[in-house]
Amino acid sequence: MQSWKLFEGIPTTCVSDALKGSNHMDQAVRPLKPDWHLAGKAYTVSIPAGENKAVLQAIYHAEPGEVLVIDGKFATDHAIAGDFIVGLAQTLGLNGIVSDGVIRDINDTVALDFPVFCQGTTPAAGKKTKEGERQVPINCGGVQVRPGDIIVGDIDGVVVVPAEQAKEVQKAALEKVKSDEERLERISGNPEAVREYLRKFL
Repeated sequence: MQSWKLFEGIPTTCVSDALKGSNHMDQAVRPLKPDWHLAGKAYTVSIPAGENKAVLQAIYHAEPGEVLVIDGKFATDHAIAGDFIVGLAQTLGLNGIVSDGVIRDINDTVALDFPVFCQGTTPAAGKKTKEGERQVPINCGGVQVRPGDIIVGDIDGVVVVPAEQAKEVQKAALEKVKSDEERLERISGNPEAVREYLRKFL
């Protein structure tokens, strides 16, 4: 099994807890659709602000199951992609796109039902005049991302799991899922159990 598959369906909150609250992107990087969940191996892209030529190159070279993680320099004046480019990534089997930049054609992009996490939208198209870099360490949303790191995203945000820690983080995240479920079952609807839990913090 590919390491990114270990994180399918696991909430980012539990992944974050397993990482002790580190490696999460800026809260501005959000899914365009609240119910999207994303997991995949990072294919990294660094672009000059307002440019997207390297994004197209990355879509061509990335493998199915990978996630384009694009350092857009937090630029909001030109889009890193629109519905057409997003559709290209979807057709070639990528798992999603994450960027600290913005996209355009938001309604048609959401209609594709292909996970896109970004800062927001703009009507302005990206330029294709300057080169970028692919498969190099980048900073996206305030977090270092290396090629092959595991990207996990949902409505709570995006977490980056270092590739070499994938199995241990997945194990700890699943343990957190289980403990949260058991705690909820134990105290839900039980006032005395709630008081007992709260007394630990008095």
